[in-house]
Amino acid sequence: MKLRALILAVLMVALTGCGFHLRGQAGMPFKSIYLDVPNLNTPFINELRRNLIANKLQLASDAAQADVILNIVSELNDKQILTLGGTGRVSEFKLRTVVSLRAFDNQQRDWIRAEELSIEGDYSYDDTKILAKEAEEALLYNSMRTDMVQQIVRRLSHAKLQTE
Repeated sequence: MKLRALILAVLMVALTGCGFHLRGQAGMPFKSIYLDVPNLNTPFINELRRNLIANKLQLASDAAQADVILNIVSELNDKQILTLGGTGRVSEFKLRTVVSLRAFDNQQRDWIRAEELSIEGDYSYDDTKILAKEAEEALLYNSMRTDMVQQIVRRLSHAKLQTE
């Protein structure tokens, strides 16, 4: 038992000595944010809101009260046929999540210039396993949504007032 504790202690010292640390909240260069979005009740916006709060940002109820306004212009989930099998049936799909956004302050100065973020994922399809494949598609979209939210939070944590 003591040997196990000693090994864990040595391991922890080695990991902290090399600079390893768990990823925590991103430090934000501003204290409050207003979400300017077409629909406040989408799964994407709900997850974004939770992540912003977890990163200790105050969500302003009015744009005038916020340091930065995050305008999510659009969010889109797209599904395309990637490959067809020999019988003409779909064998792979490509899923894509695209978010257009811009972050700016009350003087309309950009913190993040207008940009479009995109994440893609492929999955094989078998029409004899429709329920399982629908569940796989939903899981892939959820994973892509989580990745997209994390990308946006990282961009916000590195945002600076843009100068021409």
